[in-house]
Amino acid sequence: MMVLYSGTTCPFSHRSRFVLFEKGMDFEIRDVDLYNKPEDIAVMNPYAQVPILVERDLILYESNIINEYIDERFPHPQLMPGDPVDRARVRLFLLNFEKELFVHVSTLEARGAKNEKAVEKAKQQITDRLTQLSPVFLKNKFMMGDTFSMLDVVIAPLLWRLNHYGINLSKNAAPLLKYAERIFSRPAFIEALTPSEKVMRK
Repeated sequence: MMVLYSGTTCPFSHRSRFVLFEKGMDFEIRDVDLYNKPEDIAVMNPYAQVPILVERDLILYESNIINEYIDERFPHPQLMPGDPVDRARVRLFLLNFEKELFVHVSTLEARGAKNEKAVEKAKQQITDRLTQLSPVFLKNKFMMGDTFSMLDVVIAPLLWRLNHYGINLSKNAAPLLKYAERIFSRPAFIEALTPSEKVMRK
């Protein structure tokens, strides 16, 4: 059985929990205290971060790598496109999300004394990028049209945390916020939420 070591408030762990519940398979989630991590976390992942997926002799870390492995191992419902060209495009989008959105999420998630300027800059960068993305949802139900995919999985934890991060999007982002509600109503998304995540959103 797959075991996912997951932070209860970690947006990257949230992605992998979401994928596991979408697949509707047998797995175990082990909650990790992000501020008092057990020693075996650093043994399994040299970067001492979660999520970590363990299946027999296989140990994987980094949410996008974990999620693609789960998708290939349990192909229904399929979250990555079957076509190599489309799959490459999705991977580029995933890279863009990491560099243009989640690098700023990491700033907001950082523990300890926060540099207020860096935090405000991170919030503004996320706001600008999400607002740019919003027109896509005037015609698209999901990121890739009518098909729910890995792109939706990856961005959902950020959209869920907007209030928590103190990010308020303008009316220009209304299509994106309606899209977010569609994601949040998915049974797998609801199941994947930890008690700590449920209270992040009013």
